[in-house]
Amino acid sequence: MGCYVLGLQELDQTQVAIVGGKGAHLGELSRIDGIRVPAGFCVTTDAFQRILAEAPSIDGQLQQLSRLKPDDRDQLRALSAEIRRTLEGTAIPDDVAVAITHAHASLGEHAAYAVRSSATAEDLPTASFAGQQDTYLNVVGPAAILQHVSRCWASLFTERAVIYRLRNGFDHRKVRMAVVVQQMVFPQAAGILFTADPITSHRKVASVEANFGLGEALVSGLVNADSYKVRDGEVISKAIATKQLAIHALPAGGTQEQAIDPERQQQPALTDAQVVRLVQLGRRIEAHFGRPQDIEWCLVDDAFFFVQSRPITTLFPIPVASDQENHVYVSVGHQQMMTDAMKPLGLSLFQLTALRPMFEAGGRLFVDITQLLASPAGRAVLVDGLGKNDPLIKDALQTLLGRSDFIRPLPDASPSRPPAGGAPAPIATDPAIVDELIGGNQASVAALKRDIQTKSGAALFDFILTDIQELKRLLFEPRSHQAIMAGMEATWWLNEQLQAWLGEKNAADTLTQSVPNNVTSEMGLALLEVADVIRPHPDVVAYLRQVEDEGFLDGMDTLAGGREARDAIRAYLDKYGMRCVGEIDITKPRWSERPSTLVPILLGNIQNFEPGAGARRFEQGRQEAWKKEQELLERLRALPDGEAKAEETKRMIDRVRTFMGYREYPKYGIVNRYLVYKQALLEEAGRLVQAHVLREKEDIFYLTFQELHDVVRTNQADDLLIRQRKDAFRSYQALTPPRVLTSDGEVIAGAYRRDDLPAGALVGLAVSAGTIEGRARVILDMAEARLEAGDILVTSFTDPSWTPLFVSIKGLVTEVGGLMTHGAVIAREYGLPAVVGVEQATRLIRDGQRIRVHGTDGYVELLSWPDEALRR
Repeated sequence: MGCYVLGLQELDQTQVAIVGGKGAHLGELSRIDGIRVPAGFCVTTDAFQRILAEAPSIDGQLQQLSRLKPDDRDQLRALSAEIRRTLEGTAIPDDVAVAITHAHASLGEHAAYAVRSSATAEDLPTASFAGQQDTYLNVVGPAAILQHVSRCWASLFTERAVIYRLRNGFDHRKVRMAVVVQQMVFPQAAGILFTADPITSHRKVASVEANFGLGEALVSGLVNADSYKVRDGEVISKAIATKQLAIHALPAGGTQEQAIDPERQQQPALTDAQVVRLVQLGRRIEAHFGRPQDIEWCLVDDAFFFVQSRPITTLFPIPVASDQENHVYVSVGHQQMMTDAMKPLGLSLFQLTALRPMFEAGGRLFVDITQLLASPAGRAVLVDGLGKNDPLIKDALQTLLGRSDFIRPLPDASPSRPPAGGAPAPIATDPAIVDELIGGNQASVAALKRDIQTKSGAALFDFILTDIQELKRLLFEPRSHQAIMAGMEATWWLNEQLQAWLGEKNAADTLTQSVPNNVTSEMGLALLEVADVIRPHPDVVAYLRQVEDEGFLDGMDTLAGGREARDAIRAYLDKYGMRCVGEIDITKPRWSERPSTLVPILLGNIQNFEPGAGARRFEQGRQEAWKKEQELLERLRALPDGEAKAEETKRMIDRVRTFMGYREYPKYGIVNRYLVYKQALLEEAGRLVQAHVLREKEDIFYLTFQELHDVVRTNQADDLLIRQRKDAFRSYQALTPPRVLTSDGEVIAGAYRRDDLPAGALVGLAVSAGTIEGRARVILDMAEARLEAGDILVTSFTDPSWTPLFVSIKGLVTEVGGLMTHGAVIAREYGLPAVVGVEQATRLIRDGQRIRVHGTDGYVELLSWPDEALRR
């Protein structure tokens, strides 16, 4: 026989499997010194298992349910209602009913109780499941208690709970339901306490919401609550709401909404002293659980009772610092156009590659810029440099610097010396320099591919560490840095001077179309050439439309034109197959590993373009840039001192066209090496799987480079650690990384601060000139891209792997990006109007909606929702 009932005081947070998340947290809460929790007991998951055993039809119903998708709403609704009816209609076995009524009688039969569901998959660090199951208040008498326990069991299968589990990958058959039965308290006020600010994530600011009567009015959204912010034992802000309703318990059971007397509606539900005392108790609870908490509380006769505490799952973690000083962190992902969570092997390899130390938090990398911000000279260069890449980072840092208390200023050690990363030495405008740099990188990668073949075991890791030094040598080679900066500085010069002299906005955008040596834009045009090879062969096109697995290239031989098509795709993969979305993370599947990613884009190119489109496109861009150059020089010559201005401008245009394409090459060099490392490491992983050290090859992605080195050396792996890392990675994927984060956990959001825009426009950064109107295609996964000519791509970020899509679109809108990030550079080179850094663009713009992109002025207008978008 199972154990069907446990008192709250017998529970702790290790017992989630027996009493669910809520029950385990309440038991743990009741153990904290000085924290009052209403008395109660928990009906365990053993009782729920007994009920399932009493209803044999449930098994088949649950199997049916597990086969449905979140979109099958009608079937989900019908089937979940059927399961609830089955559970509520099943009589509670006598021994279970006796255990519950006995526990109820020992607490007091005539008291009123709250009956709350407590599932085994809720209030977890990775998924809150808040509000997914049911709560019943003011339940009086043993029969009513048993009836409401039954209802709680059934509430595991409400439609919303079922859809939540489907969307979050939880198996219905593995989730169990416990039920908490707790004495009701009848409060004057109740509400919620967050021990970290849920809006800014600031860990030292607590947030309190309070209303009169029971807390359900607030939780269910019936009333506006008073809200308070508390820091260091002091109320730092408060807003008293007009409270028109309260929920109160009725003597015979149940609850009722009651109107609040007009003279009390404006009164605060708590005094400031009570708020401060509540937060002190909340800090005690937070310290016990070891992380910020979302706490439900009640005030009864000036005493606080706590009826729930769960982790706040939406806070972004803070990088670990070795001291107690204030720190400021800037996101690496927002510079690298890769804000997704990275796996540990990817994080550690990118850290080994980087010039500066990088700190990990929430599966993302951050740079600590506190020292630079503390020095006046360093600060100016840093804020300006970051602002050129991302104006929202600049604004966030200026907001932070406007607070006098966070960063202690340091004197500049040597004001005469230019700060690190300042202007590089000048470089001649000579295309041979770029050819030499590219040739040197290619030779180095060829040597790596040759030499790594003889390495295995621990020696492989030493070899890769040595090669990373070669990678860094190439990456930070002075001439390479000079060439990149020469192109960027000439671009800035042209934009500033031509606006001043001619009133021409973003002139460099047209001048950078079709520059030579841009490996990323060439990659987009090269896929058009692959489409040219395939287009004449209808059997191959039909075959590609049916592609489902990654072995499709081998199946093309027997088709008419299949061999030529296969060879063209393979030649493309030989040159560009190391690329993929999020390519700075070595663990991400490359195109050569998952070539099916390219199939939808290839099919789009076959359908949307005529033969020879790649070469025509490049030549058209070159002609437009040349015409723009002639027009600008002619207009300059007509100005006072015009010859000198035209001459200097011509020098800068030559500089842009010589060096701007090279800007994309160093990253191509990095990802080339990353694929070589990855293939060698996966071979090692195969050996470890054969030796039963690892379960599967991809387990190595959840270890850092050094940890993997140790596993290879010792032939021992920590399976539990790998499982924990997998869980952590899943939870990180749901988080939105901040641009700027402090050691207090505060996320500082920047703003554009512009008032010159039409009503309702979405503001961003102008990165590629021109205005275009068209259909928005909101695409979050490149493999799902189905584009037609004239579409405008709207996505969260683009790295070089998105370039093949750029040939099909007429404009670009992204949530992340700056003037010199990849998407902006390629948009200019292809002549696509583009606005980047548009906050929440993928949520605010609907797929299929008509929009207008103002690439010169940096904003997007939403025009209409066509019927097709409304039907989606």
